[in-house]
Amino acid sequence: MVADQLAGRGIRDPRVLAAMRRVPRHRFVPAEHQDRAYGDHPIDIGLSQTISQPYIVGFMTEALDVRPGDRVLEVGTGSGYQTAVLSAMGARVHTVERHGALAEAARRRLDELGYAGVQWRVGDGSDGWPEFAPFDRIMVTAGAPSVPVALASQMAEGGRMVIPIGPLDRQDLVLYVREGGMISRRTLCEVVFVKLVGREGWENP
Repeated sequence: MVADQLAGRGIRDPRVLAAMRRVPRHRFVPAEHQDRAYGDHPIDIGLSQTISQPYIVGFMTEALDVRPGDRVLEVGTGSGYQTAVLSAMGARVHTVERHGALAEAARRRLDELGYAGVQWRVGDGSDGWPEFAPFDRIMVTAGAPSVPVALASQMAEGGRMVIPIGPLDRQDLVLYVREGGMISRRTLCEVVFVKLVGREGWENP
């Protein structure tokens, strides 16, 4: 997976490659999909949610440019796979998931695998987590119609946010960077993600 789908397609950050080599992806997919765990595709994890294909996980993580000790907000815990990758890179992860069942399963999974120090919350991810703001990095794993103001306001100086923005059937993966009190925007590629549901998403839960 790492050689062909990540390094073979242009992911160069050795820290990302090392983290995704260490995290056992098959532990984050349902039993009936174990044989597809390392394939180049997203996988359904229930409740209309998915675990993203390995390349997209690697691409987004590389764009985020996570450093050890960074305070990272993850919006959309899902299976916990992206959480584990961020944690394996030395980030202090604060992850928000609106589905309590997914959040609890992810928490148990990461505890079993020894990823300690993750902060968990069940709620509206579009509101961020103001009690722990500002964040050095923000990773959003669901598509929003526009960038949530709450998330932009929780970016630290020098902070970066990666988020899918656009209509339900196709989004632009966008990198936001806060420098000198200003936020710049750069479009990275086209993606398709599940929708961000919440006060600043597509609909209220």
